[in-house]
Amino acid sequence: MSHKPDYVRKHYGPLLQKTLQNAVSHVIGEQFPRIGGPRIRELCAQMILDVVDAHVRPTEHMRHGQALWLGIATNDPPRQHQRTADTKLVPVALDLSLPEDIHARLDRKPSRERLRIKAVRLCEQAHQQGALLSNSDLSELLGFDAWTISQVLVQHEKQTGRLVPRRATLHDVGTGLTHKRIICWKRYAEGKPADVVARETYHSLEAVDSYLGQFDRVRHCRGEGMSAEQTAFTLNCSISLVNEYLAIDRALEGENPC
Repeated sequence: MSHKPDYVRKHYGPLLQKTLQNAVSHVIGEQFPRIGGPRIRELCAQMILDVVDAHVRPTEHMRHGQALWLGIATNDPPRQHQRTADTKLVPVALDLSLPEDIHARLDRKPSRERLRIKAVRLCEQAHQQGALLSNSDLSELLGFDAWTISQVLVQHEKQTGRLVPRRATLHDVGTGLTHKRIICWKRYAEGKPADVVARETYHSLEAVDSYLGQFDRVRHCRGEGMSAEQTAFTLNCSISLVNEYLAIDRALEGENPC
């Protein structure tokens, strides 16, 4: 019997849990914690949806070229053992096709360039509506595999120095250019104040100050000649986190943000 991990099921299986019924069930559990367990909440959610379906026609609120999608709420970061069904889901209207997309195709722009434009647009639209998309979301919406989308977005982030607001960067889920690197680069290489860095990286000022403070502590330990292991022990954090900050420090010394 094979014990090889099923990465396709791991990455795409949770998409099945992104349903309006689970979103309603989640709200019921938050607002009425004593109403019952998951099965009771799911039943209540389905009853509510039955009423909604009988009285509204969602297509009346959508435009040609748009799609309705459920994203993870920006203010609901991942927790240990958290399922997608247990997260706060936010419905967002996304422009899958705009006139400029047609013009780009008529102008023979490369497919990866058209993919980049669409992927960035969808992520920004979702973020403006209070939700974050994952690479798997974008893969399903745009018809490209998640790895290709990740490569395109990471390259965009490196070239522009701006984060694309998605789960990989704001919730530390999946593969994305670490936001710590861009935050530190903008602050120490470009000399931007913390409030500007926060705005350009879609982070709160408190989060930016926290990242910069940790970076300063790791850099100080490095200046004292401490190893990564000693630094991790002193600062009570993981060695992988220390190594990440050390890599950022070396990049700053070499003036290479990537």
